[in-house]
Amino acid sequence: MFRGVNSINLDPKGRVAIPTRYRSELQESCDGQLVLTVDRDKCLLLYPLQEWEEIEKKLDRLPTLDPRAKLLKRLLIGHATECEMDAQGRVLVAEPLRKFAGLDKRIALVGQGKKFEIWDEDVWNTSRDGWLEEAVGLEDMAELSPELGSLNF
Repeated sequence: MFRGVNSINLDPKGRVAIPTRYRSELQESCDGQLVLTVDRDKCLLLYPLQEWEEIEKKLDRLPTLDPRAKLLKRLLIGHATECEMDAQGRVLVAEPLRKFAGLDKRIALVGQGKKFEIWDEDVWNTSRDGWLEEAVGLEDMAELSPELGSLNF
């Protein structure tokens, strides 16, 4: 289970060092085999290989004539890039993916349960602040969604 926000430097070769606390789990669960792809929020998604394979199966089952399904497949599968964690726990982020997400020096690696999001740190901070402002206006979650209204923190 991946959780938390980690501020990390992207090295000059485009590698990101996975925080130590996640490395052993990634080695055990997928032997360091990962998949990077794009997200519509202008960030990247980093999946352990077996998690990505499940997503890919679901995407493959979508109807081929549905234009929304076709677009989703083009984005997610079309940009999917296999990568491997090296002995120092680093993952190379391919240049086209870095360009898509606007990654330069400082990034935010955001745990999302079974995957990570990779954001430019400034974009992450700005987006997070906007989401927090939005959340203030959502006092009655039950009106939006019964599932959200049933959450207890």
